[in-house]
Amino acid sequence: MTKRPPAAQTALGPMVIAACEQHIPESQRVLSDELAVRFLPPGLRLVVGACRWRAVRDLLTGATDKKALGLWASVLSRKRYADDKVSEALRAGIEQFVFLGAGLDTRAYRLVPPTGARAFEIDLPANIAYKRQRLEAVYGRVPDHVVLVPVDFQTDDLANVLHPQGLDPETPTMFVWEAVTQYLPEDGVRRTLAFLAKAALGSRLIFTYLRRDFLDGIDFYGAEQAHHDFVVKQPMWHFGLDPDDARSLLEEYGWAQREQVGTQEYLARYIRPTGRDLPVSEIERFVYGEKA
Repeated sequence: MTKRPPAAQTALGPMVIAACEQHIPESQRVLSDELAVRFLPPGLRLVVGACRWRAVRDLLTGATDKKALGLWASVLSRKRYADDKVSEALRAGIEQFVFLGAGLDTRAYRLVPPTGARAFEIDLPANIAYKRQRLEAVYGRVPDHVVLVPVDFQTDDLANVLHPQGLDPETPTMFVWEAVTQYLPEDGVRRTLAFLAKAALGSRLIFTYLRRDFLDGIDFYGAEQAHHDFVVKQPMWHFGLDPDDARSLLEEYGWAQREQVGTQEYLARYIRPTGRDLPVSEIERFVYGEKA
């Protein structure tokens, strides 16, 4: 298989963190995702296996948090929040899910199947090709309720790509856009929002963003190394927001912000209840909106 481009390779790290978390006793876990390790390449599955030893987990956590203070727990909390919102949508009767920049995420296989809902997983062609390979290894085929869609968010028209694949624009849909916007220029983010503006009433959207002051180098929030690596040295992170601007951006495209969460909410909801003392990064936030 050809080497994936840098933006595609970023799908691996968060799933390693999710998979390592499964070695924590269930009562102390931030996130439960037994499928995570099965979607990883063989070498990374070995790394995850070694995480059964606390010393190895601590080593990986420390290396991750050296790049950005609290990044390890932030990824776990972000994923847990998205799980919670997908589960809420399923309980509310949403029957169509679109995972924008799905990477190696497992929600379409852990959460969606028991409900009879459909899921569309969208990502770069290299990630979709690898996802298909892993699904065939795990299930023998791509499960019937899932449609894999290769796309380039910067150039492709999402409606032209998704509608022929069976996405019903008249059906309320849950859109999950996790850890993607920072890799796009502003016009790429707005192209996606223009597509989302046409979603049916009752649709739901969650998306993450990086803080603009972090990207601009005004406040590093303990993530100087990440800023150097992904903003300066090899520019991969481009788009960011001021937290106060998220509501108006959503409203511009017909969405109403219902909630915005970050460090404090993650600590209160997910970290402290486990009894673990973990810092949570401040550079990324999650927004939940509804099509009203």
